[in-house]
Amino acid sequence: MDDAIQGDPIRGTARGTAPVPLSVLDLVTVGEGRTASDALRTSVQIARLAESRGYGRHWVAEHHSMPGVASSSPAVILAHLAAHTDHIRLGSGGVMLPNHAPLVIAEQFGTLEALAPGRVDLGLGRAPGTDGATAAALRRTERLGEGADDFPQQLAELTRFLDDDFPDGHPYSRIHAVPGPVQGPTGRPPVWLLGSSGFSARLAGVLGLPFAFAHHFSAQNTIPALDLYRESFRPSAVLDAPYALIGVAALAADDEKEARRQVLTGALSMLRLRTGRPGLVPTPEEAEAYRFSPMEREFVDSWLTNIVHGTPDAVRTGLDDLQKRTGADELMLTANAHGGDIRLRSYELIADAYELPTSVVPS
Repeated sequence: MDDAIQGDPIRGTARGTAPVPLSVLDLVTVGEGRTASDALRTSVQIARLAESRGYGRHWVAEHHSMPGVASSSPAVILAHLAAHTDHIRLGSGGVMLPNHAPLVIAEQFGTLEALAPGRVDLGLGRAPGTDGATAAALRRTERLGEGADDFPQQLAELTRFLDDDFPDGHPYSRIHAVPGPVQGPTGRPPVWLLGSSGFSARLAGVLGLPFAFAHHFSAQNTIPALDLYRESFRPSAVLDAPYALIGVAALAADDEKEARRQVLTGALSMLRLRTGRPGLVPTPEEAEAYRFSPMEREFVDSWLTNIVHGTPDAVRTGLDDLQKRTGADELMLTANAHGGDIRLRSYELIADAYELPTSVVPS
């Protein structure tokens, strides 16, 4: 079998000339003039491309009430991707645990593990993945801070359900997440903690879990969070040493001008989201014609400095430099642009730049 299945489920394999394993973070973006169905078809295409070219994982992220994103139900999307791929690891980057009952997540990811044995990752975050009003609608409560504050307890409960090992006398000791261990020997998805600050970094370290940091939207916190994770790390049954990946916004195109033109669409989309005007991802033409105020221009310019973009060689150099600066054990690339064809082309160009294999199949 491919090493994505038979090898270490956490520590990936660097291929070609890449300094560390490369993976994909898919936000299932919906461009102006496109539909959610188009976006989901693109996700399948990206997953199949990533699998064939030696990317290690394909993760999807939970977001809500955002017109430009179609990934509100990671478990559903992952089941669909599992049916269209053979060996690439699939996972959540992540499921926002405070939005859900731990038993529900254990059941969903137990089902995914049964559908794609040995291929599923369960990445967990403590943020809502949306605005406050939508979070209240999801959780049926106005006390939104409560869910984030209770994250360690929710995580412990979820882990007990995944392992089916509540102690005797616990109120949940006779409750079983199914599919799961109560039905016989089975694997279970490795749990990752996700974060954009220090809270989950420290918790992941203390628990000896792998950690994924959202560099793509919180770049100023990357190195402090990774340092905190490594300093806090305690060996566990899961890991004997820290393992950290970072999400990186990266887009390669055949020339620098086109890459800049494409990433501007994502920057304008983020500007609108941050200013309470979420919508579909604009076209390159709309983004080029947009009249930015001085304050908006400052935001966009700052946002673009954290996107590794340009020609394939420039992107490779930028990713290499970022990996050296952060010491990241894995780079998870997210390509945000209006068109699915642009995103597919970017992943292919980056694979070529790192001389990744042209066809990876299980042995």
